Amino acid sequence: MTVYVDDMHAVPMGEFRGMKMSHMIADTEAELHAMAASIGVQRRWYQGDHYDIALSKRALAIRAGAVPVPLRVLARMAMNRRRGRPLGTPEEAAAALGETVQLSMPLGAFDRAIAAASSKLQRDRFVREVQARWPGAEVITVRDGR
Repeated sequence: MTVYVDDMHAVPMGEFRGMKMSHMIADTEAELHAMAASIGVQRRWYQGDHYDIALSKRALAIRAGAVPVPLRVLARMAMNRRRGRPLGTPEEAAAALGETVQLSMPLGAFDRAIAAASSKLQRDRFVREVQARWPGAEVITVRDGR
């Protein structure tokens, strides 16, 4: 199960009353509401299949494990659900749009975990967890800031 946030804040339509906004959706409604509650977004802001969240809440969601995706990709995923189909993955949505998508994880829980992994065994375990969650993900570890 995954929560996704888009980059609508980067385009003019992503501004509302001076705030930069993004959409947040999830594989399940329960997961979406749980994430909203964990980042301090009130249930009354639920839009029927997504939340519109401020840039500050987007950052909190990403730190809590949400996956950032491009606006067009998230829109395609939401359209799948509105048509009665599964949400799908960002890669499937991008392929349907004739695009490719490269997901990156910003500084957050995984980055802190790998930074804290002091032994090769801990780093290897972390890499396996990331690859299990995101099949095909390439994980690059860096030592001593190099």
